Order: sequence, then C-alpha cells, then structure tokens
Amino acid sequence: MENFIFHNPTRIVFGEGVIDQVGEQTRPHGGKVLLVYGRNSIKANGIYDRITTSLVGAGLEIVEFSGVKPNPVLSHLRQGIELAKKERPDCLVAVGGGSVLDEAKAIAAGAVTDIDVWDFFTGKATIEKALPLVTVLTVAATGSEMNPTGVVTNEETLQKFEISAPPLYPRTSLLDPTVLYTLSSDYTAYSCVDVISHVIEAYFTAETRHTPIQDRLVENIIVSVMESCETCLEDPHSYQGRATFMWAATLALNGLPVAGVGSFSFPNHMIEHSLSAIYDIAHGAGLAIVIPGWMSYTAEKSPEKFARFGREIFGIQGNSETQLAHEAIQRLKSWFAKIGAPVSLEEAGIPASDIPAIAENASMLARKWGLDAYTVDEIATVLNHCK
Repeated sequence: MENFIFHNPTRIVFGEGVIDQVGEQTRPHGGKVLLVYGRNSIKANGIYDRITTSLVGAGLEIVEFSGVKPNPVLSHLRQGIELAKKERPDCLVAVGGGSVLDEAKAIAAGAVTDIDVWDFFTGKATIEKALPLVTVLTVAATGSEMNPTGVVTNEETLQKFEISAPPLYPRTSLLDPTVLYTLSSDYTAYSCVDVISHVIEAYFTAETRHTPIQDRLVENIIVSVMESCETCLEDPHSYQGRATFMWAATLALNGLPVAGVGSFSFPNHMIEHSLSAIYDIAHGAGLAIVIPGWMSYTAEKSPEKFARFGREIFGIQGNSETQLAHEAIQRLKSWFAKIGAPVSLEEAGIPASDIPAIAENASMLARKWGLDAYTVDEIATVLNHCK
C-alpha cells in the first residue's frame, strides 16, 4: 500500500424523505439560490415541487436554470454561467443525475471568474474557487455527489473533457433512495455499468499490487451493485435495493476505494468519452461496450487480476489464469447483456468503419491524461475487440 491522504468534505444526508430537507441544508450558504436541473422529469415525478417548496419554506429566493442534457454540453454550460453572473446567487442547488451535478460544478466555478470556463477543462487554467453547491441526487451512477469532478462535452470540437478541483466538492448531498423508484430499466442498467466502471479502473490498472483492503472493497461494491441492480429491475420500488444501489454508486467514486493504491488510469473512460461525445449515447451504455473489449485486450498480456475478478465476482474455479480471465470477461459481458445494456459497437448502431475516427478522437484525451501507451493504433485495437 502506498502513502496517501484521504479527505472528503462532502456531507451526506441519506434516507427516505431527505430531499425535503434541501431548504434547511442550503440556507447556511446564503439567501439566493441558482436551481440547476434537467428537462421535465423532476416536474413529472413531483420532485420539483418538493424541492421548491422546501427552498421557499427556508426563506430562499430561487433563480432557475433548466435544460441540462444527459451528456452536458459547453454551450448550455456557458448560458448557465452567464445567468449566474447576472443574478449573482449565493450558492447552487443541483437536482438530477451526474450530468446535472457536473454542469452545476462548472457553473459554480465559472460564475466567480472572468476566465473562459473551457480553459479549466483543457488545463490552461486552474480552478481556485467556486460558489457553494448543494446536490439532490435523482440518478445514482456517477458519484458526482461526493467528488470534485465534472465532465462536459464541447460540441464544436467533440471533446468530452473533465474538471477536478477541491472547491468543486458539494457542501452537502441529499440521497433519497425513493426518488429512484421511477428510474427506467435501461437507465438502471446503464447506471450499474457506470458504478462498476468506476471501481475496476484502478482495480485493474494500479501499479501497486498488495492492496487487499481496496481489492475487497471494490469486489464488495461490484457484487452489491450487481445484486441490487437485479433486485431493482425485478421490483423498481424495492427500498433496500435502491438504497444499496445508491450508496454503492457514491462509494465507488468518492476516493476511498483508491486510497493507497498508488498511480492508476482510466482507459475505459478515456475511450468511452469519445463514444458519448461523437454519438451522444448514454455513458453507461458506452462503457458496457468498451469494458469487455478493453478487458479482453488487456488480459491477453496480463491475465492474473482478471482471473481473480472471475473467482471473487462470479465464483469461477480453475487452474489456468488465462482461461479464468477469459471466462470472467465473458460472464461480465453476458451479465451486461442480461440487464439490457449494449455490449458491442454494432448493437449500438456504431459501424466498425468509424473505429479510426473514434480512436483519433480518443487519443486527444489519452494525451491529456498522460496515457502514452494508448496511441491511435492501440485504441483502435481495443475498439476492434468491441465490434
């Protein structure tokens, strides 16, 4: 295990009915709130009314900014920053899934500076401060409710890049499992894939090998989210299923599973970001396509950790590490298909002839993240495993 510092300042308020506390939890940050949300879903399911009632009841003035897309885009983000600079809110309340939370983080950073917000995403500028952010989670997947990271797509350049800085940690996040009852089966499935993707990146790529605590934590999160996903697909109103799923999603990317593992990388996200940037498919759907292909590509060189994955997640037994790794990958791919996620480029309507263009796009992020081994040709090789 490597030396590490773990500090996560986000306060989590978890449980049935906690979204009605949003006014109480937001009031310490000021009297005027920029309420950021997506399109019509929170109005259709009644969450909007509960949120605004709570905020008004706490004596807060509300300015609304809606219309965040499932894959948030730079042009809309800039509109939010413009509104925030005009209205000068004291804080933001983001109500939605990871896309809404991610765009709200970028608005919070852009509202307090004259620097062009895209410079934060490209690394030309550093985020030093941001408006306080309170989040109400309605889709559990990205872990954005307890981390300082956000992802936005520049629709002109087709670059899906991220920001990450300590000022972007939400001050408080309210997690009410009952709001997931109305989540569709496909987005329940995509969310599950997203949760798994967050923990397997370091699990498979970390340089430090003796990390038994972290490995078992990752394996427990994966087993728990797979079990709870199946429960939720069978009974969308299972409170315990939704609660387990929601907390697993938060734990997967709040920094705890990777504390002490040393350096690691996000190759699956690096490749998938190009799929969702170019084709605007759901992030979890893109990951379901990329992960089995990347695992097959990587296990050809080093099957040992993939064999452990098969033993611990699926209970596979055998002496051949290579065979165990292969079976583990097939089991995961089959499970993704079972829950309704696409597992090939063809299934998502992405032609194999587009692989060179996807690889070229992904190489921009590979360079940004310092993944030098992932040249255009290597990325194309991975994508050929995803056909």
